[in-house]
Amino acid sequence: MASGGGRNGPTLVCAPIMAESVGKMVANMEKAKQGGADLVEIRLDSLKSFNPHEDLKNLIKECPLPTLFTYRPKWEGGQYDGDEKKRLDALRLAMEFGADYIDVEIQVAREFNDSIYGKKPEKFKVIVSSHNYVDTPSVENLGNLVARIQATGADIVKIATTAVEITDVARVFQITVHSQVSSVPIIGIVMGEKGFISRILCPKFGGFLTFGTIESGIISAPGQPTMKELLHLYNFRLIGPDTKLFGIIGKPVHHSKSPMLYNEAFKSVGFNGVYVPLLVDDVANFFQTYSSADFSGFSCTIPHKEAALKCCDEVDPVAKSIGAVNCIIRRPTDGKLIGYNTDYVGAISAIEDGLRGSHNSNNTGDSPLAGKLFVVIGAGGAGKALAYGAKEKGARVVIANRTYDRAREIADTVGGDALSITDLDKFHPEDGMILANTTSIGMQPKVDETPIPKHALRSYSLVFDAVYTPKMTRLLREAEESGAVIVSGLEMFIGQAYDQFERFTGLPAPKELFRKTMANY
Repeated sequence: MASGGGRNGPTLVCAPIMAESVGKMVANMEKAKQGGADLVEIRLDSLKSFNPHEDLKNLIKECPLPTLFTYRPKWEGGQYDGDEKKRLDALRLAMEFGADYIDVEIQVAREFNDSIYGKKPEKFKVIVSSHNYVDTPSVENLGNLVARIQATGADIVKIATTAVEITDVARVFQITVHSQVSSVPIIGIVMGEKGFISRILCPKFGGFLTFGTIESGIISAPGQPTMKELLHLYNFRLIGPDTKLFGIIGKPVHHSKSPMLYNEAFKSVGFNGVYVPLLVDDVANFFQTYSSADFSGFSCTIPHKEAALKCCDEVDPVAKSIGAVNCIIRRPTDGKLIGYNTDYVGAISAIEDGLRGSHNSNNTGDSPLAGKLFVVIGAGGAGKALAYGAKEKGARVVIANRTYDRAREIADTVGGDALSITDLDKFHPEDGMILANTTSIGMQPKVDETPIPKHALRSYSLVFDAVYTPKMTRLLREAEESGAVIVSGLEMFIGQAYDQFERFTGLPAPKELFRKTMANY
């Protein structure tokens, strides 16, 4: 996988303008400028009625930004379904009236470029584009395509392909970096949700421009982010050839709050990194494809935590015992993948803080968990992780699960006791116990469910719930009413993020900022 390359000048942010009337287009151009776009792409094929002479003059005169005109025909994925000669005449007219760029399709480019030969204004540029709505060809075929586009006399090359898997994007990155050797600028976009990173990372790999929409939902191609996401969530203007890449590997993944948390934190401490969602089907294939040192660290979420462990060259002993990793670092010295499990660290430290009665107390001396009876509900990956973490801190562990055999299995590996979840009702061998729910019971939309009846909560001094949507679950509400200290799943999320941030950057986590960011969420 090619690493970042330089290009002349920063990657531009282009806002597609699609509207049924010229008036609406003009209003949207103003919005694009306010939103921070560098130029606008005026999609003439979206207009319901179009009078070339009058409308082009107006659009160019009223536009507060440089203009790129596209009049996309149906046969290339656009909406125009009329006479070809009229379409190309309109684009020539836009050039004469002072457009900055025009986009024409490779099929008609040579003929178009011949027709304007000798008449081109000095600052005017022709973008020649090719769109593939099915897949992303091999590197060799992409290279040939770029050469064919250059041969038409293009000033700027544009290739848009479709991602079947996230690994397809690597081929377009490779071509973009490679094409910088020649002097023709290149736009390389991979459409669809799995191609999303192609739109965010173009400044690293030397793309000429990327597209960001004025508002969400109004897109001119599948997978486009909004300008606000590009500029404020992903800090697009700070990305360059040396930016380190991080991301969350999952399926689904675009709901994750992690990009918001880490990008804000990277920016606040001046760390040159960007954190993106990675919609991955096959983890082994992903790591094989994105093997350069640029891809520096990853968070791992459902359903890939177990599979990711098998891809690591080395695994932290605790993660090995748990059988799952949620954090992978590419060691800079030798490129090896090192796997960790920070899930339990986040939960255990949040529980310890709850017992000590403060978020920021010193972690010196014995753990307040030492000698306590620690009841874990659930025998999945998170349950196992918490059981290990509690055991490590000197607690006596009990696993309660719907299927007793599964609870028994984990209890045996951790050295603890097992219960069926229905027995929790009458289980109170002592007061001051700790309860940790690691199941999804009580999660949206089933917010009125709880794993344990309220009267049984009286024996616990602290109750933790890994569920953080909603933040206040029925379990936590009833525990608080019963006099227990409560710790929400949000604390676990923030706690595991501290640990990952420090592994990613080698810098102390900006804890206050993390809390503030998640409080706004």
